[in-house]
Amino acid sequence: MSALIFLATILIGFLIYSLISSMRRPKNFPPGPGFLPWMGNTLQFRREARAAGGQHILFEQWSKRYQSQLLGLKLGQEYVVVALGHALVREVQLQEVFEGRPDNFFLRLRTMGTRKGITCTDGQLWYEHRNFAMKQMRHVGYGRSQMEQQIESEAEQLMQQLGRTEAAPIEPVNWLAQSVLNVLWCLIAGERIASNEDSTLRRLLELMNRRSKLFDICGGLLAQFPWLRHVAPNRTGYNLIRQLNAELHGFFMETISEHRRRMLECEQRGEQLPDGDLIYAYLQEMQTKHKDTDSFNETQLVMTILDFFIAGSQTTSNTINLALMMLAMRQDLQEQLYDEVNANISNGSTDTDAFPHLSRRESYHHMEAFIMEVQRFFHITPITGPRRALWPTKLGDFDIPKNATILISLRSVHLDEQHWTKPHEFRPERFIDAAGKCFKDEYFMPFGLGRRRCLGDALARACIFSFLVRIVQHFCIVLPEGETPSLILQPGITLTPKPYKVQFVKRH
Repeated sequence: MSALIFLATILIGFLIYSLISSMRRPKNFPPGPGFLPWMGNTLQFRREARAAGGQHILFEQWSKRYQSQLLGLKLGQEYVVVALGHALVREVQLQEVFEGRPDNFFLRLRTMGTRKGITCTDGQLWYEHRNFAMKQMRHVGYGRSQMEQQIESEAEQLMQQLGRTEAAPIEPVNWLAQSVLNVLWCLIAGERIASNEDSTLRRLLELMNRRSKLFDICGGLLAQFPWLRHVAPNRTGYNLIRQLNAELHGFFMETISEHRRRMLECEQRGEQLPDGDLIYAYLQEMQTKHKDTDSFNETQLVMTILDFFIAGSQTTSNTINLALMMLAMRQDLQEQLYDEVNANISNGSTDTDAFPHLSRRESYHHMEAFIMEVQRFFHITPITGPRRALWPTKLGDFDIPKNATILISLRSVHLDEQHWTKPHEFRPERFIDAAGKCFKDEYFMPFGLGRRRCLGDALARACIFSFLVRIVQHFCIVLPEGETPSLILQPGITLTPKPYKVQFVKRH
């Protein structure tokens, strides 16, 4: 009996210690709501984020409540720090200590159960493969003339599709997502995915869209309580991610196998490979190294493709989608941009088929300012990250524990009332100087800063500009009668516009 009492005493003592420890804030941790036993702020965070309209808005509310631009939370067992405001956001993005990525169940599930690829890795693997991928993408034209040719070709395909709608009301987002993704896929795999009628492409984009709306930047409940996948696999999104992973893996492996077959045929005939793409580059690198000791392997290749696929499938097309929505709502801006395009195409000639080349982008001051204001005003990635503190450090006046997750509030910078004049108004002219030229404001950072900045920024900027100029050049974007798009975006990993329809009326 005494042994049972002794064991019970130890168990009760352990539970009391665990309870107290789970509620204790680390020394000099940033201010924020108190922690509940074992749960931290998870339930409060999810409840109040829903009420606020998104976690990005809640963070700003808490920043005012606790009078701090640095917030300290605990989600499950994970310490989370949120940086708001230009100074802290800039510091987090540029400091090496914050270049890590968290290692949790959700991020591993995102990369098919591994910790590979580029986006969700850090350390030597990240350095090596980020540099290799960017070098190879530049080799196949990323950010140069070859990418521009791909964009031009895809833009022409899009113009033909829009022309066939005969001004019928359509939701442009799906058309845009396919066009943008095909530009990226040409650089990765050397070819378009398929025709726009292809069910595989539509299926993958549909799953990606569902994924972005189901999760938030913190990963939802799966990140804090992975065991919930056994209890509620559908509600937590576990089944959706597994389904998406399976379909993407099958699609990628089919493409990789086809590349292997072509490589073998070229070797047997003694021929050179076709003009390289990212997949060929990885496969060739794998041949020159030992698979059992080197990080260049098939799994890493699949995860790298996945990173580019996820990065390129939605944010760029959603930015163009929002730009079209604003043009339909603001006919005055649309006509201003049309006049600018007309003045720049072939130096003002009547050749309406001339393509607006990226090399002349600096001449489109109002178009550039309009695009920048779309990105600033809508901030479709209001919270970026997550980062991981690689060692104990300080941020502002507070101590940041090693392995704490750091979230970056870009929205707080893009809507900073101390910097921007009337930030909640859509005003492209804020990026036009006294000489009538477009300029970049230091508070404008949609692609981030530092070595963790978006891998796809060159592709995104080129696609957004080229597609918009071409659309404005050939079509007048009109709202159907009774259509009133919403400026309030839907929350998720990225913010997305609510479905709306427009008409593409050919200009004469």
